[in-house]
Amino acid sequence: MRVAGRPLAWQHCFRHSIPLAIFLLLLLYLSAQILGALSGCGSRAQPCIPELPKPFQVQQELGALVVPQWKEPLCLEPQGMLGRMMRPFQASLNLTGDVELSQYLAGWRELVKLVTPLGSIFTFATSEASTKVTALEARLRGPDAEHYTSLAAMAAWERRTGLLGRPWSVPRDSARSSGSRTLLLLHRALRWSQLCLHRVATGELGGPDAGAQCSDAYGTALAPHHPWLIRQAARLAFLAFPGRGRLLELSCPGTTEAEARTALARAAGTLEDVYNRTQGMLAELGLLQLG
Repeated sequence: MRVAGRPLAWQHCFRHSIPLAIFLLLLLYLSAQILGALSGCGSRAQPCIPELPKPFQVQQELGALVVPQWKEPLCLEPQGMLGRMMRPFQASLNLTGDVELSQYLAGWRELVKLVTPLGSIFTFATSEASTKVTALEARLRGPDAEHYTSLAAMAAWERRTGLLGRPWSVPRDSARSSGSRTLLLLHRALRWSQLCLHRVATGELGGPDAGAQCSDAYGTALAPHHPWLIRQAARLAFLAFPGRGRLLELSCPGTTEAEARTALARAAGTLEDVYNRTQGMLAELGLLQLG
């Protein structure tokens, strides 16, 4: 109960505590200024608590100080498993925008060597590829070799001489098939190999295994061009496909999984460059409908 004309005790204390609180804050401020002057901090010096670097700057500094420089594994060197394949494929992309056939076929020879140990499904595909590579190499060494130096030269020659035949027509005798059609079949197989290797290299841990990823790549690149019986045989063959670790080990032996993944991704990138150049030329030359 409040007595008339007399404030309660807590109100009296509150009014007297305000000046005391202001005095204490002023004392703390002056103390900080004095300590800052003694330690080199203050309004005219650098802040006592330095600003933290941005996250990207921290990553850069850690990368420079902690992360060792990535060394190219032996499999990417000229005599390495992947290097032997990549070099001729890269050399097939000449500066004029054409595809040099001799280098393209040399790259395919090395690709066959790379994937042959990987299982029955690759054996099936690469045996077909080897037959087609041999057929094209025979043309490069035959009496008309001067017309088979590049994709553009081959297509022009075969169109002039009537070797291309009608669109969508498939010759009964594969030996009489045009070089352009043979290259088209190799081109599709190259797409499958590129997709398979890329997905194996970049697949997430715990995600689909190599067999599932390469089976999916087969469905994208080759299955639309194969009869039903071959598609069913391919699906069964993928069940025995080696795991991701085994494929990485065979592709880039003697390295860590991370190094092997990086190397295989680079090799797949080279195959993609060749595929894109060839796909563009085949479309421009009207050869994608050969069969």
